[in-house]
Amino acid sequence: MIGLLRRYPLPVIVLAQLFGTSLWFSINGVWLSLAGELGLAESDLGRLTLSVQAGFIVGTLALAVTRLADRFGASRIFLVSSILGALANAGFVLVAGAFPVDSLLRFGTGLCLAGIYPLGMKLVIAWTPKYAGAALAWLVGMLTLGTALPHLMRGATSGLPWEWPLLAASVLALAGGLLVFMLGDGPHLPKANGGLPITQGLAALRIPRFRAVAGGYFGHMWELYAFWTLVPLLIGRELQRLGQDEALLPWLSFAVIGIGAAGCIGGGRLSRTLGSEWVARRALMISGGLCLIYPWMNNLPPELLIALLLVWGITVIADSPQFSALAAATAPKETVGSSLAVMNAVGFGLTLPAIWLTSGLWSAWGIWVALLLLPGPVFGWLSLGRGKAPA
Repeated sequence: MIGLLRRYPLPVIVLAQLFGTSLWFSINGVWLSLAGELGLAESDLGRLTLSVQAGFIVGTLALAVTRLADRFGASRIFLVSSILGALANAGFVLVAGAFPVDSLLRFGTGLCLAGIYPLGMKLVIAWTPKYAGAALAWLVGMLTLGTALPHLMRGATSGLPWEWPLLAASVLALAGGLLVFMLGDGPHLPKANGGLPITQGLAALRIPRFRAVAGGYFGHMWELYAFWTLVPLLIGRELQRLGQDEALLPWLSFAVIGIGAAGCIGGGRLSRTLGSEWVARRALMISGGLCLIYPWMNNLPPELLIALLLVWGITVIADSPQFSALAAATAPKETVGSSLAVMNAVGFGLTLPAIWLTSGLWSAWGIWVALLLLPGPVFGWLSLGRGKAPA
């Protein structure tokens, strides 16, 4: 069994990433049923989503500062994180609606995700260093599918209690951790650099081109997770206009978020001939245009707006692996890992106010909250245009 896994390390890591990141938006996938049963509001959805994001940020920074990822095997950290994340996610079932315990468990889930997503990147480099660029597109694609997976599980368990999809996500996370543990750390683990990683990462910001790429990524992140949080609410609005019940909501939510995996993989293919910056700029332009025009189209047929959400789902994430590739090519070779860690931490930090604003204002603004996402793509596009790409 282990020999078979090691013959195909990339598919194993990609599958484990898909399973592990299903914990990320597990609450969002069952939100309407959960909120209806417990009397929760959209602001509670924002609160719980923010808790996961905050936990992930703290977790990634803790891994960087303590160098735990260098002191212990990546596969072991992935396994432990998967187990603890599965337990925290399952524990939410017992305390849902009981503030602040429910938020603390979602924060704990985010902490554990810091040992799943970034460590998945490290495992890709350890097993397939020659194909790291193409593999990264697949990895981000699986993060996207993992984010959408709770909606699919909710659709598949329609009519059953909302607890079932949450528990299923925990089971998947456990399976992903075991797959990676059996696979092992890989023969090409990068060596750690001396010094404090945060200091090393900040040093890269002295490079104008890295600042430009990082700025593009920051704008992208302002839009991305806020959009993913809004997807069930936006689709629910269109289903109400169509006179449909909620049965289609999880399936369409899965489609809108999950189709982003095709955007990542397709963008990766285009980047081979047109370059990563070309892909990133076009993705920002299209998703930014949708931020602007979508609210003004609120009276158009619901079918058209759902189709636009599918386009938005493709473009909102297609640039993500390209920003990582651009940053890795621009940062000093000896501090690539630290530079990416700092860039990711700041980027995820920006998701907090974006999610807080959009979820908090949904009840009052409705579809018009999409305009609050627009500054992200605009800033990202302008920032990416600064400086010159490396030769």
